[in-house]
Amino acid sequence: MSTGLIALLDDVAGLAKVAAASLDDAATQATRAGVKAAGVVIDDAAVTPRYVVGFAADRELPIVGRIAVGSVKNKLIYLLPMALLLSLLAPWAVTPLLMLGGAFLCYEGAEKVFHALRPHQAEAHEAAVAKGGSAARSLEEQKVRSAIKTDFILSAEIMALTLSTVAEASVPLQAAILAIVGLGLTALVYGGVALIVKADDVGLALAGNPRPASSLLGLRQPPAGTEAGGADRLLRSLTQAVGRGLVRGMPFFLWLLGIVGTAAMLWVGGGIILHGLEGFGLSAPGHAVHAAAEAAGQAMPAVAGAAAWITTAAASGVLGLLLGALLIPLVQWLAVPLLARLRGGRAVPGTSH
Repeated sequence: MSTGLIALLDDVAGLAKVAAASLDDAATQATRAGVKAAGVVIDDAAVTPRYVVGFAADRELPIVGRIAVGSVKNKLIYLLPMALLLSLLAPWAVTPLLMLGGAFLCYEGAEKVFHALRPHQAEAHEAAVAKGGSAARSLEEQKVRSAIKTDFILSAEIMALTLSTVAEASVPLQAAILAIVGLGLTALVYGGVALIVKADDVGLALAGNPRPASSLLGLRQPPAGTEAGGADRLLRSLTQAVGRGLVRGMPFFLWLLGIVGTAAMLWVGGGIILHGLEGFGLSAPGHAVHAAAEAAGQAMPAVAGAAAWITTAAASGVLGLLLGALLIPLVQWLAVPLLARLRGGRAVPGTSH
């Protein structure tokens, strides 16, 4: 074998090692970025199921699928190129955009709290800021469009958080990480949403299935003319109990998921605002939260990490709730009329309560 061929093979091997290292680095950084965006993911998973409530069971998965496709388009076609352009041309804009997204999360979270405490006033506020839709558009189309718009905001926050995590990486590596995080989190969120919205149907099927073993938990039709066997009798009480538990437990689970999603919006949004203020030199609020977290950790050394995290999340959540509460009247009385004027329409005044 000639020395030239040996050198060429050695170069190819070296390139393969570099490529493998780059892929491993992309996967590692994508995992870290995904963890950082976990709060937004929880919110996304908590918000999306409400868009399929009220539809026939056979339309639930198609609707989730349409929203998931829209989410992939949001991330890969619109947001990924925008994020890379920002990274190249205006990296200074990432922090303000993150803070705008954080303020939106605070507003949404505070609006949910407002709705829980004062439902009538909250509904009046929502009606005042709602955009009019086409009467000819079907309910399903309205729901899908609304969900994709909400997803765009949450996806923008995920992509911005990811970009801020890998700001020092090369552009190709940034693109790879943004794509990995975008596709991975979309699969995670909407796969979870599909499981959530179909859980009650699965529960009904299990609760009403007298032959779980011979039907493979309802996946096949048992042979005609045969009776339930010993395995069916053994499993039936368990599977029917699980089915009844799913049917009865899903309303509570969705209620709990909504609370977790609201809390996630507030603590993630408040945390983004805190970090953004530090980037602009206003570090006192962030230092105060950090000091409180350290004090909590020292007061409970056995669970220092958990105590510090809970304190940080609680403080960020309180900040998020206060900011969101301030934004609710500003959106209704200032932002909506201003947008209406810019569009050449008439402002929709808020209703008095």
